[in-house]
Amino acid sequence: MHSIAVIALKGGVGKTTISLGLAGAAMQQGLRTLVVDIDPQANATLGLNPPKFRFTSSDVLADAREGVAGDAVVPSGWGEGVDVIPAESALERRNTPGDAESALRLRRSLRGVADSYDLVIYDCPPSLGEITRNGLAAATHGLVVTEPGYFSLRGAEQALDAIGVVRDSTNLRLRALGIVVNRMRPRVREHRSRLAELAQAYPQLLLDPPVPDRSAIQMAQGAGVPLHVLGKRSAGDTARAFSELLDQARSRMQPMTIKV
Repeated sequence: MHSIAVIALKGGVGKTTISLGLAGAAMQQGLRTLVVDIDPQANATLGLNPPKFRFTSSDVLADAREGVAGDAVVPSGWGEGVDVIPAESALERRNTPGDAESALRLRRSLRGVADSYDLVIYDCPPSLGEITRNGLAAATHGLVVTEPGYFSLRGAEQALDAIGVVRDSTNLRLRALGIVVNRMRPRVREHRSRLAELAQAYPQLLLDPPVPDRSAIQMAQGAGVPLHVLGKRSAGDTARAFSELLDQARSRMQPMTIKV
């Protein structure tokens, strides 16, 4: 089982878009996938369109007993193959900094639950706080999302530093999976310049292709369906980009044995 914590330094870069795009690509490839929404904005929950649910990731983090996350898993509205642990705004109360053990609450709650899936995706808040620390502590890999703007290089650097801190302090198996550039418009000179800057700084980490800026992404999210089922040409191009990103990510994710 591979698991990816999708993180970003700030809101507005399309972190949830990447989480949902990868989930849609995984669904298309027949991978049983669990999306754990730990962002208080709950945008991934809205995009996955689950039926009524009783428990959320806020309840999971509050309880934190081993395996209790299973009570919060519900089928998504996408169809068979993608499940979700929904989020809610009350989750923000769980973002209070704690001791080293508090970062292990999510991982402990998913013990025996996550193993039922081929891929687990943690959609983390757009910050590097306590909830994101829980996501990174539970994951095998951290994926950094940025956009091709002025602060992209600095934001990616800080997010990668956060992955390193959690790896050294809490989760020895955690590795940086890579950097994804979202909302790319190749005709914009500034976007090309920032993409080249990232490629020069992180040649081994920058994933390809960047995700293009397409209205089809918002259409799919608004309809609560995977991007891969939309028939529009722009949706097809973007869906292929996510499939290529997932293939590249899976090729980088190798099982690791940690000696204790």
